Amino acid sequence: MLTRALVIPTIVSRHLRRDFSFQNVGKILVVSNGMPQARNYAKGKDKKKEAKNKKIIIDETLLNEVVNVEKIKLEMDKNLEKMNEMFLKHLSLRSSAGSIEQLVVNFEGKKYPLIELGQIIRNNPKTIVINMAAFPQAIPDVLKALSDSGMNLNPQQDGTTLFVPVPKITKEHRESLAKNAKIHYTKCKDGIRDVQNNCIKTLKNKEKAGLSTDSSREIQEQLKAIADEYINKAEKMLAAKQTELVGS
Repeated sequence: MLTRALVIPTIVSRHLRRDFSFQNVGKILVVSNGMPQARNYAKGKDKKKEAKNKKIIIDETLLNEVVNVEKIKLEMDKNLEKMNEMFLKHLSLRSSAGSIEQLVVNFEGKKYPLIELGQIIRNNPKTIVINMAAFPQAIPDVLKALSDSGMNLNPQQDGTTLFVPVPKITKEHRESLAKNAKIHYTKCKDGIRDVQNNCIKTLKNKEKAGLSTDSSREIQEQLKAIADEYINKAEKMLAAKQTELVGS
């Protein structure tokens, strides 16, 4: 039997006194029959957990009445593609001529892949050679791009020729790459959330134009569910890359 909080008269019958115990709490007497009492309180954490685990059914027909779902997914896909591109270009365990070719160089206010500025040759397994005779003025920018690539490169210059020793794969290098992978993942996640938030801003404007609050809330939940799906894909890509770099 549950504990009951009752406001009762000052005089209590002897019968009640015999069968129940009383405890003064201010002006309220807490009545108990001596049996173990069970109290059910809704816990905030449980509520949050239930909300998090709530299954959102995505109704694209409904969404398309208010927002462009295809465009939203395309923009979120671009964030995943960019993250994957960064993984391939900058997070390889081996610094190959192929991975360096597409390294982005900021030169004269524009961005160029390194292969457009210099001739790249794999001289031997331990060294990559870059001939910068065609664009010698770009050498400082190329050196900076190589040093900042995150591939642990230490280029050396001899005239218009750059020599790039292929670094040994150390534990520290692996951990550095794994850290960079997390940075690219965070950028991807933020980009996906930005797409979601921009859509929500559009919904707020549509509310002013007559969209009901309930409809707006439902659409916002579905947009979040779509964004969560893409972020989950990004998390799996990150987990796979970190396993590749440092093991499980």
